[in-house]
Amino acid sequence: MSTAIDTIINGDCISGMKRLADGCIDLAFADPPFNIGYDYDVYEDSRDQHKYLDWCREWMGEVARLLKPDGTFWLAIGDEYAAQLKLICQDDLKLTCRSWVIWYYTFGVNCRSKFTRSHAHLFHFVRDAKSFTFNDNEIAVPSARQLVYADARANPGGRLPDDTWILRPQDLPEGFPASESMWYFPRVAGTFKERQGFHGCQMPEQLLGRIIRTSSNPGEVVLDPFTGSGTTLAVARKLGRRWLGFELSPDYATKAEERLNRTVEGQPLDGAPEPVVSAPRTVGATSKAWLRAGVQRAVREAYLNVAEGRSIEEVLADKSLVAAFVAECREHGLPGSPADLSAALIKVVGTPKPSPRKRVRKAAEGLFADEE
Repeated sequence: MSTAIDTIINGDCISGMKRLADGCIDLAFADPPFNIGYDYDVYEDSRDQHKYLDWCREWMGEVARLLKPDGTFWLAIGDEYAAQLKLICQDDLKLTCRSWVIWYYTFGVNCRSKFTRSHAHLFHFVRDAKSFTFNDNEIAVPSARQLVYADARANPGGRLPDDTWILRPQDLPEGFPASESMWYFPRVAGTFKERQGFHGCQMPEQLLGRIIRTSSNPGEVVLDPFTGSGTTLAVARKLGRRWLGFELSPDYATKAEERLNRTVEGQPLDGAPEPVVSAPRTVGATSKAWLRAGVQRAVREAYLNVAEGRSIEEVLADKSLVAAFVAECREHGLPGSPADLSAALIKVVGTPKPSPRKRVRKAAEGLFADEE
C-alpha cells in the first residue's frame, strides 16, 4: 500500500484507489451518492443514468481489486439503482452477495408525490464465497428460546439477527420484545446529539459498528471511498481497526479529519445499542401536556423494557410487572401515580382487543388501591 493508512485523502476516490496495491483492504463500506439530485458540497448528484452506472462500475471495480482474498464489501444504496449495482457487483466484478439487508429508518425523507423515503439497501458482498470474515459471536442476540421459553436446548450464545433492520417501535409497540432481533437504527436527524452538523447524510455509528464488528477483526484495514461525515472511519478507530478514507470535498474532508482527531480507540459508539432506546429520550411535563410525543415515547419504551413479549393486559395484571414498569417510567423522569402511569400506557399503546379498556384500567387501578 503506497498510501498511508489512518488518514483521509482529499480527492477523487477512483484516482486515489488506483494508487493502492491489489488485495490490501479487509473491509470496505461505501455509502455513495444515490444520483437523486441531493445538494452535495462539490459533487453533482444528477448524472445521466448511463454515466452514473459507468462511474459506479469503475469505483466499485477498484474496491473489488483492493479487497483481500477473504475481504468484504458493504454497499449502501437507494431504490433507484439498487438492482443495477447488485448485478454489476455479481456479474461484472464476480463478488458474492451474502445478504441483502433492508434498513428501515425513522425520520424518513418527506416526499410530496411519493411515499416517504424511509429505507435503504445494504448489500453484503464477499470476494470468496467460502472464505470470509463473519464474526457471528460479535452480533448474536438472545433468542426467544432463551428469553421467553427458558428452553435448555437454546444456544447460550444467542442467534444471528434477521436481515431486516426495521420498523419504528412507535409503529408496532408490541413488536419489539427482548425475544426479537430486528435491527432498529434511526436515521441521524438534526436534533440528535450524535449529529456532526456539516453533512446531511450521516450514518448511525451503531449501524456501522455492527457491520465492522461482523466483517473485520481488530487491527485490520477498513476503507471508505466516500468519507462524508467520517462515521465509518470514526467507528473503525473506536473498534481498534486501521482506516483509510477518500473525500472529494475539501470542507467535508477537513471536518471529518477533525472528528477523527477527537476519536480514540475504545471510546463508546454514539447512539444506543439497544433497539427500543435508539431515539433520544424526552423528560415529560406535568398537567394536561404531559402526554406529548416525548413522554409517549418514554411510556412506550418503559413498557417494552419490562414486557418481554407480554401483552398490556398481562403486564397490568401482574403487580410485579407494573412495579417494574413504574420504575422504568421514573428512570425516564415521568411524574404521576402508578395508576396514572398505567392509564397513560393504555392511552399510548392501546388495549388489545377484545379486552375492554375500562376493564383493563380498573384492573390496573385495583393493583394500587392499598397504596394510594
